[in-house]
Amino acid sequence: MSAPTPPPAASSAAVVTTAAGHHVPREEEVLTPGALDFLAELHRRFAPRRAELLALRAERRAEIARTATLDFRPETARIRADDSWRVAPAPAALDDRRVEITGPTDRKMTINALNSGARIWLADFEDASAPTWENVIGGQINLIDAYERRIDFTSPEGKTYALGPAETLATVVMRPRGWHLDERHLTVDGERMPGGLVDFGLYFFHNAQRLIDLGKGPYFYLPKTESYLEARLWNEVFVFAQDRLGIPQGTVRATVLIETITAAYEMDEILYELRDHASGLNAGRWDYLFSIVKNFRDGGARFVLPDRNAVTMTAPFMRAYTELLVRTCHRRGAHAVGGMAAFIPSRRDAEVNRVAFEKVKADKDREAADGFDGSWVAHPDLVPIAQASFDAVLGERPHQKDRLREDVHVTAAELIDIASLDARPTYEGLRNAVQVGIRYIEAWLRGTGAVAIFNLMEDAATAEISRSQIWQWTNTGVVFDNGEKATPELVRRVAADEIAAIRAEAGEDIYAAGKWTEAYDLLLQTALDAEYVDFLTLPAYRQLAD
Repeated sequence: MSAPTPPPAASSAAVVTTAAGHHVPREEEVLTPGALDFLAELHRRFAPRRAELLALRAERRAEIARTATLDFRPETARIRADDSWRVAPAPAALDDRRVEITGPTDRKMTINALNSGARIWLADFEDASAPTWENVIGGQINLIDAYERRIDFTSPEGKTYALGPAETLATVVMRPRGWHLDERHLTVDGERMPGGLVDFGLYFFHNAQRLIDLGKGPYFYLPKTESYLEARLWNEVFVFAQDRLGIPQGTVRATVLIETITAAYEMDEILYELRDHASGLNAGRWDYLFSIVKNFRDGGARFVLPDRNAVTMTAPFMRAYTELLVRTCHRRGAHAVGGMAAFIPSRRDAEVNRVAFEKVKADKDREAADGFDGSWVAHPDLVPIAQASFDAVLGERPHQKDRLREDVHVTAAELIDIASLDARPTYEGLRNAVQVGIRYIEAWLRGTGAVAIFNLMEDAATAEISRSQIWQWTNTGVVFDNGEKATPELVRRVAADEIAAIRAEAGEDIYAAGKWTEAYDLLLQTALDAEYVDFLTLPAYRQLAD
């Protein structure tokens, strides 16, 4: 691949294009002239290659549609076979990752996550954050304030929140938006900036040196990666950004979410491209399943997934994926980070909590036993449960990268062996997909990206798997356990019943103040249109309240 195209001679900065009169408090602290110049440089150097890589995604999807299969890339076999290379050693702040908490960067969550007792906080500008301008800018302000220890929060009920001692705070790993999303409020040379470059650029510009001074560094989670070429582009961004701001090369560390089926076939290559900046890989779940549906939507019945809650991490094809991830990471000296425990404890039902906590413990026990070095939780109450599971295996060690899992041998076919699942789609699964999909999309359109629904913390991946499964089931003519066939008419009937129930439960005033009609329409549009839209958040962004 050729080097990134140098920026043109023009030196104008990125242009802020908010609606007339729309001003986020303190945005001038983030959108400084220097920061806007830096964003413009990032855009001119890297946005053209980003556009090429998005086009390559479409080409690969078309190839999958023709072949209904995937395989490890022959052109990178040398990298996979070479036992000599390793990623850079982890910095001290990222050496112990046994428990990580995830969540958006609103002010209350910033304080709670840092105080949670987790070793790492995934500060999320992606799936757990609807990208309103207030969230984009406000999140940057909150992180700066946290590093400067000038952040506090008082709830409407009068409860106050403040940071604990510095030595007890979680290390921040920030997640920018994926390559596919634009930022409509910032343009360069008349083009919208990629959202990921906006999030990365503002955070890096304002915090890289600040974090070094605190004994840490600018650490990132990279979402929605679909190929090693996309990881290469991020590496080029890191190299340029460090040089541009006088930050030592290798200060940046990136953990890549393996949450697409295509990336699962390129884990070695992704680590190789980022090897001077890589710190590990993470095994997701909902986005991974969503990616399988999206890529193999033409593959017929053998790729039909059952209800999302029936696809656990112990399913053979999911186990192949997670064990390959641990094997790959440890072979290369990288951390392997496990999946999310999304349960939100009930304050009213102790029995619900007891059952859920047992499931969380079993899940984390399995991950620790499989060789993972840490795992995710969505709520502070789950931190002690996950920590106990990893403490039992790790003891005082920071990780278990010495467990090379040489017993693991995963074939290309095993990663997509969906047909081996015993479970099948159910009518209740359809109903749940509609229920959760409408509720999540409604909250997202109002600007909330992390939503508690039925005692689970849901994010944008929730909406993606919900609408994707509805699309897949109707397009393959699934017959549910009650004998009804999945048809657009059935989906519309279930959705109409659900929106009526929501309206009755909420009352007319609350219903009218929400985005329920828009959410209902958007779910049906993306779940039933003949043409499958690659990301629900693309049409949703056009309707996002801002």
